[in-house]
Amino acid sequence: MDALDGLLDGARARGALFHQTVLEPPWSLYIAEEVPLTLVTMARGDAWIVPEGDEAPVRLHTGDVAVARGTVPYVVADDPSTPPQLIIHSQNRAKTLDGVDLTEELTMGVRTCRLAPNGSDVLLSAAYPLRHDVNERLLATLPPVLVVPRADARGPLMDLLISEVDRDEPGQQAVLDRLLDLALIATLRAWFARPEAEAPGWYRAQRDPVVGPALQLIHDQPASAWTVAELAGNVGVSRSVFAQRFAELMGESPMAYLTGWRIAVAADLLRETDATIEAIARKVGYANAFALSVAFKRVRGVTPSQFRTSTPREFVEAP
Repeated sequence: MDALDGLLDGARARGALFHQTVLEPPWSLYIAEEVPLTLVTMARGDAWIVPEGDEAPVRLHTGDVAVARGTVPYVVADDPSTPPQLIIHSQNRAKTLDGVDLTEELTMGVRTCRLAPNGSDVLLSAAYPLRHDVNERLLATLPPVLVVPRADARGPLMDLLISEVDRDEPGQQAVLDRLLDLALIATLRAWFARPEAEAPGWYRAQRDPVVGPALQLIHDQPASAWTVAELAGNVGVSRSVFAQRFAELMGESPMAYLTGWRIAVAADLLRETDATIEAIARKVGYANAFALSVAFKRVRGVTPSQFRTSTPREFVEAP
């Protein structure tokens, strides 16, 4: 598992909200879904994404794919100067600016909203609720809005996603969720390859002949009793060379990164499984529940038990 694999491994859509909107210029939608990540593309027509705050509007041509990060609202419009006509809330609820709910009136088909019966523009969005702590590092590296041009982003995968959105067949949500997973990975991979992306150190590090293999060892074997010397030995360099190279690329020491990764994996296990804290401790490289609790509280500010009781459990598996 490389660095990007590890950070995206928790990005598993479950019941993601897809919304296809048919529009005719001038049009403008105020998006207030309050989700950590949304994919946006224009299946037909062009648009602008206008983040709240000081961020500049971002142009979105037909087939481009945008990723909007964070829970801060933003506007999608045919022109940045067009005032919003509707507010899109969570669960794809469409309301007027004065609060009148028009969801039922505008919905045609399973996931399609028609503001104009024969509109020339078609906007597709997929609200992607990232719920796993291993994604915090990934989210922190993304700008509020990034755009991958059609030439890099549009292909059979995006075409298939667009064609599947308004179907109503058995297992359709699962199909869309899996397509969204792939679309997110493909879009971010294309984004990080672009020069303007300023790829973070952990992304560049995965191709480094020294740090890359060490990251893979940490991600694949978090329970191993890694030391700086052992990691250095596994990648064939001295302890001092390894520690310096790791810190230069990652911005932190090998042991700090290892601790952060172990705690992130532990947080996922606490939230997603009914495994005991003792079992989780051993799974992520701590001798016992007490050792995990000390490290977890130092990093998260709460004990594993407090984290588990205060965090919504999404599903439970056997350990």
